[in-house]
Amino acid sequence: MREITFAATQMACSNNSKDNIDNAVSLIEQAAKKGANVVLIQELFEHQYFCKDQKEEFFKLAVPFKDNPTINLMSKVAKENNVVLPISFFEKANKAYFNSAAMIDSDGTILGKYRKSHIPDGPGYQEKFYFNPGNTGFKVWDTKFCKIGLGICWDQWFPEAARIMALQGAEVLLYPTAIGGEPDNDEDFDSSDMWQKAMIGHSATNQIPVVASNRIGTEKGLEITNFFYGRSFVADYTGNIIAEGSRDKEEILLATIDLDKAESLRNVWGIFRDRRTDLYQTLLDLDGSE
Repeated sequence: MREITFAATQMACSNNSKDNIDNAVSLIEQAAKKGANVVLIQELFEHQYFCKDQKEEFFKLAVPFKDNPTINLMSKVAKENNVVLPISFFEKANKAYFNSAAMIDSDGTILGKYRKSHIPDGPGYQEKFYFNPGNTGFKVWDTKFCKIGLGICWDQWFPEAARIMALQGAEVLLYPTAIGGEPDNDEDFDSSDMWQKAMIGHSATNQIPVVASNRIGTEKGLEITNFFYGRSFVADYTGNIIAEGSRDKEEILLATIDLDKAESLRNVWGIFRDRRTDLYQTLLDLDGSE
């Protein structure tokens, strides 16, 4: 039996980065006191979601990975609380910019970084203006508690990414997120069910837990005001949601999962035994012509 407790958090972000970071630290400490081993904070939590608009001045928010003040702070927080922390940040790398996340082990060791692979571009989510496509490939880290695969927001819609991380040995998939309204669609359109189901599918088809942390609140941009619908959740290794957040409240969601039982199910279910890699070449073509 190898029971690991995962925490998904959600919070609103203000224009004061120090307040946002302090709030994230508080959520981490509270989760650790409640028994969490791995704590997930939402995407780009240091600031409001600036990608609503195209504004050159927001590039000034980017910070290099090396000697990053927030990552260094979270390294201390991880060690003090004996928790694993994936930390989302806006990365500057010479003349390139990435939507990145650092993986910090429970002893404070910074294990490395992942750069978001899939970059969205649409009303309210104009990320291609700010971010280069990630060049790290998909990553899995062997932490104190488990092997963790990490995607960032739009990555969560791609089953190929989830399957690759599972094949690389991931025992859980974590997705820090910033998603809510769709400004260019009908006002009654709500993607939150579809958002959850996309990741639940990764859980069911790979027999691994999935943890997603989304932000909450309404944020005003230059031309677009958008809201974020929360509903952070933890799904077990059968695709069942076992902890779910509200749409508008700051919360810490806790769920304990036996990863040995998950491995046992994978062994007998046969998904990884019955894969036909000789038939999947078409996945490498954009138009499916080959």
